Amino acid sequence: MHEMAITQSVVDAVCEHAAGRTVHQVTVAVGALCAVVPEAMQFCFELATEETVAEGARLDIELVPGTAECKACGSAFTLDSLILLCDCGSADVEVTSGRELRIRSMEVSGPCAQPADAVTMPAR
Repeated sequence: MHEMAITQSVVDAVCEHAAGRTVHQVTVAVGALCAVVPEAMQFCFELATEETVAEGARLDIELVPGTAECKACGSAFTLDSLILLCDCGSADVEVTSGRELRIRSMEVSGPCAQPADAVTMPAR
């Protein structure tokens, strides 16, 4: 299951960028042509975040459809699989989306710090 290795890489990057802050939510864009099963990635995310600053975080997956443009006829079309064939019969196509896997955003928080201009009261 390659989803575990992919998800571990996502978690590693998120934890590094969180710089010790607690991660609450991560959004990733996954292309339809990446051969990543979203349900498997969700499962792996829970395992990969154990004992990290992202433990308990929510993973949102945005599916990006596969699209291509035919170089022979100029037609733009949607790809439902890795079969790169235009309706005109040409296999000379350029994939324009659906292969990406990106971390879109992450929500983090850290301990609240006292404002720099706060007046501290002496202990009694």
